[in-house]
Amino acid sequence: MTPPEVTIPHTAVVPAAGLGTRFLPATKTIPKELLPVVDTPGIELVAAEAAEAGAERLVIVTSEGKDSVVAHFVEDLVLEGTLEARGKTSMLEKVRRAPELIKVESVVQAQPLGLGHAVGCVEPVLTPEDDAIAVLLPDDLVLPTGVLVTMSKVRAKRGGSVLCAIEVPRDEISAYGVFDVEPVKDTNNANVMRVKGMFEKPKAENAPSPYAAAGRYVLDRAIFDALKRVPRGAGGEIQLTDAIALLINEGHPVHVVVHRGSRHDLGNPGGYLKAAVDFALERDDYGPDLRRWLVERLGLIDC
Repeated sequence: MTPPEVTIPHTAVVPAAGLGTRFLPATKTIPKELLPVVDTPGIELVAAEAAEAGAERLVIVTSEGKDSVVAHFVEDLVLEGTLEARGKTSMLEKVRRAPELIKVESVVQAQPLGLGHAVGCVEPVLTPEDDAIAVLLPDDLVLPTGVLVTMSKVRAKRGGSVLCAIEVPRDEISAYGVFDVEPVKDTNNANVMRVKGMFEKPKAENAPSPYAAAGRYVLDRAIFDALKRVPRGAGGEIQLTDAIALLINEGHPVHVVVHRGSRHDLGNPGGYLKAAVDFALERDDYGPDLRRWLVERLGLIDC
């Protein structure tokens, strides 16, 4: 039997219309998505992940006044010429990287009506060939990259929509959207499970599993019809989880892939700092000196 062809969604979507309130006052003038993880904006890291997985087009959902997020992916010929004239070769390569990663365009979310509404704003710019989309939340860095490919393989075999999950300690589970899951009988991969339902930030004792949403989705195009039919939830927002739950109730297959690597939350200063340190430690130019400083600062013994 010929295995099903694995097709990565042509279009990847990054919702980036938020105000970044947890980073104020820095985000008064700098979009949260452009804050650097060492020296690379978070939005560029997510775009690179989508391109690496095989997506050919990135649609960034922005709000009024956040043009600079998309501008990051536009060539700056003046800057490039200056760097080239000064012989700043390595800096020039860094500046050229983002515009060369993937084709980028934007749509505007006119009102802050939630993640589901943001995803729904993308439907008018899709083509008939877009039978599914990948959604990457820019607050989440999922490492190592590659989970979108695994998720697309599961969709190729089982259809429907596939979500990414991480295993969370019980005492932290109430901060997440949590999956109610069951094993898939015809697989030897324990990290692939069928989703029976989703619960937003349950109490620890009520959480149906330790598996929480990790900001990566491969969504069947049926999600757009579901988003139009779900009622508004808390705060008058349209919730993506409600639309996915509606599809599950209607028999649409939904599975999760449990990611066993790491995840950084760029959506709050604490998580952002951890990501910056983690990334810096992996670099040859900053890592050794940073590690020595941390050992000294924390009074540790360097083994």
